[in-house]
Amino acid sequence: MCTVNIRSIQHFMYCPRRWGLLEINDDWTENVHVIKGNLMHKRVHSGEHEYSSKNKKVFSSLSVYNDDLDIYGVIDCVEFRRNSNGYFIEELEGFFDVVIVEYKPTKPKDRDFWPSDAIQVFAQKLCIDYVFACNSEACIYYGDVRRRSELPFKEYYEDYLKEINGYLELMRTYKSKNEIPRIRKNQKCSGCSLEFLCLPKTKSISIKSQILSTMGDTI
Repeated sequence: MCTVNIRSIQHFMYCPRRWGLLEINDDWTENVHVIKGNLMHKRVHSGEHEYSSKNKKVFSSLSVYNDDLDIYGVIDCVEFRRNSNGYFIEELEGFFDVVIVEYKPTKPKDRDFWPSDAIQVFAQKLCIDYVFACNSEACIYYGDVRRRSELPFKEYYEDYLKEINGYLELMRTYKSKNEIPRIRKNQKCSGCSLEFLCLPKTKSISIKSQILSTMGDTI
């Protein structure tokens, strides 16, 4: 079973072929969306949001893992809120509620959060719960609206767990075969930084049009 970086799960959800180009083919290029996200995370991971008070301790860029699922990653921000009825955190020598805060640049207009963002944060939850033996809460802070969206992991825990295990199984299957997934039907490519690596164009004909006209159903 190969180890999976939490970040790559979101790439797979967005587009399995994009994930394959990144993880298997080692392709990479940036566009404005990638740069915007990188700048936001650079600020978060700089440590300027970290602080400690009597009732709250906030850490950024926290590395976590889950040996049972063989996944690992880095959480943007974790808040430990002192609570006598919370979980004992040995490293902090006290009882705390644990809250994950993931930072994203753009909130969807028609919903509280993107499903791929939620899956990424759920994987972070599985890791931090494993490390600290707790049942953490989680939210996403969207920079464009400057507001947090709470994630319903407690209500739909089993559904999220089933979904993420399905993605992990597919990802490991592709990795074991060294196979890059085909393009999904109706995949939206206009915002993808790898569009022109994945679907290059010539002066006379669009290869993208050829592929989309001949492809069948994928995963």
